[in-house]
Amino acid sequence: MRKISAIICAYNEEKTVSEVVTTVCDYFFDEVIVVNDGSTDGTDKILTEILNLPSLKYIALPENKGKGYAMATGVENSTGDIIVFIDADLSNLKEEHFEQLITPIFNNGCDMVLGQATETLINYKFNPFKSFTGERAMLKKDIMPILEEMKTSKFGVETLINLYFQAHEKSVKYIMLEGLKHPTKFDKANGKSQAIKEFVLEGHQIALAAFNSFNLLTKIVRNQIKKI
Repeated sequence: MRKISAIICAYNEEKTVSEVVTTVCDYFFDEVIVVNDGSTDGTDKILTEILNLPSLKYIALPENKGKGYAMATGVENSTGDIIVFIDADLSNLKEEHFEQLITPIFNNGCDMVLGQATETLINYKFNPFKSFTGERAMLKKDIMPILEEMKTSKFGVETLINLYFQAHEKSVKYIMLEGLKHPTKFDKANGKSQAIKEFVLEGHQIALAAFNSFNLLTKIVRNQIKKI
């Protein structure tokens, strides 16, 4: 029987982290690993107060290391065969969303599932950024080879994972997570200027991750040429 590990990485998510972690722990995951990426708000206090939740494993990083590092740390400390990444800032998270993410992997229907929240600023049917989603599931063995690269990728981690799977011609399935709400930077930031700064920073990290993955891009091009 395959074991399933849920990994939740949080950085200053005191408003939503308790509800997200509690909801995930109510599901049938074999373990729920929460990585606090050096939060400076009340995230640590909140998580410390719910440590008695079933299957919960809490890892508190002493300083902010970036999303990629936190995700890799979660994987390193996991024991499951299937890894499910879940963002800490979601609202209206339901059991059916977990089933949608896990079932295709459990049934060998694809190598990675990317779940898109439908309640977003951009119409989910035409969202050009859907491949950057934090809600995703895959086999642990498929992500292990890039753990070290993930640690330095920061917000470019989803780009790195996507390129790696594409370069190795692994199958990816996109699903719509109906009713799930994911806030925008404008919802979370202290003002419009702060949100724009965060967008620029994340964009830079994503571009850098792509630049550092030149070997993967080259492999993707070669794969496409072979098919011509």
